Amino acid sequence: MIGARTIVEGPARSALLLCGLAAAMTLRVAAGLGTHTAGLLFAVLLLATAAAAGWRPAAPRTRAIAIGAGGAAVLCVAPVAIRLSGHTLVLGPPPIGLLPAWAATVVLIAVAEEALLRGALIDAVSPWAGELVAVGVAAIAFGLLHVPLYGWTAVPLDLAVGVWLGGLRLATGGVAAPATAHTLADLAAWWLR
Repeated sequence: MIGARTIVEGPARSALLLCGLAAAMTLRVAAGLGTHTAGLLFAVLLLATAAAAGWRPAAPRTRAIAIGAGGAAVLCVAPVAIRLSGHTLVLGPPPIGLLPAWAATVVLIAVAEEALLRGALIDAVSPWAGELVAVGVAAIAFGLLHVPLYGWTAVPLDLAVGVWLGGLRLATGGVAAPATAHTLADLAAWWLR
């Protein structure tokens, strides 16, 4: 009976995490999607949701951080190629004076998204559906999470990024690699715009 209990709790826990993610994103949109305050609120809610689900981070290993840095380099290939071709993705970065606050917010959001998606959610889905399904669920959530920011046309790219980050999680056994890759790629976006 213990196995049956785990199967029942697994999907319920997964659903609660996805509901927490949806609620956090709804509040972020309501608070003003592009503001630092909304971003900070979103990150805190994601971390609180992951913690409430029982997820606890492990100490990051140097190897995982190095793998994450390599993962970030892969994520930056397309934007670098676009930039080197003379094109920009948007009209250039904002004034340099905004960089410190922007960077702090980006780091917190990226780490919080990884804690919830590649940490708590993969941990919740894997026992009852397997690791590959867990990576898929987390990638779909990641793709949908970014629709308010980038629109529906970015979903295929966000799904691919979500699968890549999930692969980093599976390869290293923790969130340090995907969190490092996500954070460095997002920070690189300042100059690759």
